[in-house]
Amino acid sequence: MPTNKQILISGASIAGLTLAYWLARHGFQPTVIERAPGLRAGGNGVDLRDQAIEVAERMGIMEQVLAAATDVQGMRFVNAAHHTVARIETQGDGGVEIMRGDLVAILHQAAGDDVDYIFSDSIRKLEQTGDGVTVTFEHGPARRFDLVIGADGLHSTVRNLAFGPESQFLEHQDHYFAFANADASLGEDRWVTMYNLPGKMAGIYRSGNHAQAKAYFMFRSERRISYDHRDIEEQKRLIGEAFAGETSWRIRDLLAGALADPDFYFDALSQVRMASWSSGRVALVGDAAYCASPASGAGAELALIGAYRLAGELAVAAGAHETAFQRYERSNRELVNKKQQIGPNVHLMVPKTRAARWMRDALVRLPLMRVMAAVARLTQSRNAEPLPSYLTTSIATG
Repeated sequence: MPTNKQILISGASIAGLTLAYWLARHGFQPTVIERAPGLRAGGNGVDLRDQAIEVAERMGIMEQVLAAATDVQGMRFVNAAHHTVARIETQGDGGVEIMRGDLVAILHQAAGDDVDYIFSDSIRKLEQTGDGVTVTFEHGPARRFDLVIGADGLHSTVRNLAFGPESQFLEHQDHYFAFANADASLGEDRWVTMYNLPGKMAGIYRSGNHAQAKAYFMFRSERRISYDHRDIEEQKRLIGEAFAGETSWRIRDLLAGALADPDFYFDALSQVRMASWSSGRVALVGDAAYCASPASGAGAELALIGAYRLAGELAVAAGAHETAFQRYERSNRELVNKKQQIGPNVHLMVPKTRAARWMRDALVRLPLMRVMAAVARLTQSRNAEPLPSYLTTSIATG
């Protein structure tokens, strides 16, 4: 039977729910705390590839994932007259794309009744001792847990409390982005349509399997902008100012819809880089530990694989957290380093100048680009270390 069974997970998104599922399977008793009043619906499309698909298969959820998957064929770049100047097809690349909210709902259902939840609350203070962590909440009474795991995203509260302010760990990637609901008639069915101005991108994501389309905005800024990441109205003002006066293509209509959406999302394009993902009885997983930025397309992949490995290492170590956390970092670090090398993705989406946009369009039209991308994915897949089968090696839970 494992020790350190009582584990608090901060964050009810992909990493947190995956971790809760596997911890419960291994005989631990996970509790998930979430600031929101319930599961977060909506969100952008996320990709499952390679070992992330393997994790989903081991969880028995792949059938539901495929049923809810988007059917987007690829990216389409247009000019001001809405004429296609280049396309990149992504279907058939071995991955599965699904809306974040749909994946969260599937993961929550898979976890079932073996996981306890605390909604509409968050962690205010962590006090570690040799045998546990006393957690003070914003609203509920303080409780004692054996371990605490931060799966609470880029602006992780657990990371801030246990490791230090986020300024020590976030690396700005010179861009800011936003997404929100959009009028589906503004985009082409089953394509991500993108329009570029120098240093800016506006686009629309339209899946044939979903009635609701998504607007996307991105702009370049090497200067870090100071803003409250919980103040949506301030964030709407920033994106409105960035695209103020832009009347070409369909920017006005997309921007008006985005600014009226209560679920509008805005953030800096950032990566999280840390020398260690654990401190005593506290550890981090997913974006809280190693966000690769949305430009990588690897957020969900790293969340699923990282959570699977963390839970598995705790099981193999019979709850001995020092050993488990070290093994988790060793087994996952190489993959994280690879995924954080996002290459030319941002420059493809947001060319800095008109000349760079022209060159991007010319390159994208070359078949060689698709061949190179396929080869890169195949090489990464073949070089990846096989996922351990922790359920066959973990101790009996009794």
